[in-house]
Amino acid sequence: MLEVDREQVLAYRIAAHGLHREETDAAAAAVFDLGLQDSQRDTALLGLAARLDGDVRPAVWDDPRFVLAWTHRGAPHFHRRAELDAVRAALVPLDEKDAMARILWQRKQVEDAGMSAKDALFTAAKAIRKVVTGVQTKGTVSGAVTKLIPDGLSYACRGCGVVHIYEQLMRVASIHAGVRLEAGATPATLAPLEPAPSKKGNAMKTSPDAKAATRVVEGYLRINGPAAPGDAAAYVGTTRTGVDAMWPGNLVEVRVDGKKAFLPEDRLSLLENPPEPDVVRLLPPLDPFVQARDRTVVVPDKARQKEVWKILGSPGALLADGEIAGVWRAKASGKKRLDFTVTAFDTPRPAVRKAAEEEAARVAATREFPDHRVSWS
Repeated sequence: MLEVDREQVLAYRIAAHGLHREETDAAAAAVFDLGLQDSQRDTALLGLAARLDGDVRPAVWDDPRFVLAWTHRGAPHFHRRAELDAVRAALVPLDEKDAMARILWQRKQVEDAGMSAKDALFTAAKAIRKVVTGVQTKGTVSGAVTKLIPDGLSYACRGCGVVHIYEQLMRVASIHAGVRLEAGATPATLAPLEPAPSKKGNAMKTSPDAKAATRVVEGYLRINGPAAPGDAAAYVGTTRTGVDAMWPGNLVEVRVDGKKAFLPEDRLSLLENPPEPDVVRLLPPLDPFVQARDRTVVVPDKARQKEVWKILGSPGALLADGEIAGVWRAKASGKKRLDFTVTAFDTPRPAVRKAAEEEAARVAATREFPDHRVSWS
């Protein structure tokens, strides 16, 4: 059995994520095999900028090959449009416990409504499908959907004085309704997927597809492995026992600092001999690299973990010499300049500092700011 340390694991992941910046076409980026999360301003674009050689600005927002939707854990992800049916199939709960896990903190509300979690999910999906016939804001959709679902699946919002469907339920149901998100829209805006859900042959799929779910787990292990089943379960948004039904069969067991972990067999040679992780990147908040659930492998120091993963408003991460070496934030100064504050955990080498400042220039250009300034703390 192969035994590796965390440094070798991180070197593998840097290569598996494409952070050596060898690809030039967004569609070839490995992160799209799983989906590229876009929960904060420009995070998907900046994630691509960290991985692709060349200009990435039109890569996802204006490229018809990609579509944005609420998918894994109800978070917005860009996916290759051609693969969206497979993604949707993977998100059909395999059983009641899986369905309950996917709606997170709304479990009690569903139980109080006298429904199973899966019934609640597809009841909401049918209502969303009926409502979303064109481009509409999330608030408009939520208000209309609430009138079509049982009372137990909605709540009175004090802030706006309107009754809304529960947030997580709406998010996880929308993909099954055949609904996408408008990229870059504020507030969040929904629209039907093409072809329209009402067209023949595009009926709502409610039957579990274990093979499709397995591909998601395998995709996670490909870019964020070797990892344990619990890590994959946390990414999927299911239970630890639930992920067993999705567990791929083409895996090898390795030891990471003495702990059992798994990796697709065809990736073993890359884990054994990863390229030198001699890259410096400014990863955006919620980048797929920091979405790995084994945080003690990514950042062993607990105090530093609190800096990288905050409950609200996580910063970007400075990747240097194979480690998360610090965090960064950026703030617009007017319409022409983006001001960066980079906080290194240890004093960076001059070469790292220079490379990080070059990456800041790349981030600013990706966000279409003609000027930028970098401060270190």
